Amino acid sequence: MPYNTNNDLPKRVRNNLPQGAQTIFRKVFNESYIKYADPIKRKRNDSLEEVCNKVAWFVVKKKYAKRKDGIWVKKLKL
Repeated sequence: MPYNTNNDLPKRVRNNLPQGAQTIFRKVFNESYIKYADPIKRKRNDSLEEVCNKVAWFVVKKKYAKRKDGIWVKKLKL
């Protein structure tokens, strides 16, 4: 289901990602929820929730990186 605020996100997201990454995750998840609502638009037999999570994490990982100590930080623009 879509998330209204970052506080509504799953604990695994809230407890690991900084606020900026949480916002990206939430917005992408919500957009994906609409885009992939029709099962025909999803690959394989993934549930809507699975697809939305995969897409959201993909976008977060483009902008943030997990350090060796487990802390997520924004990637530097070169």
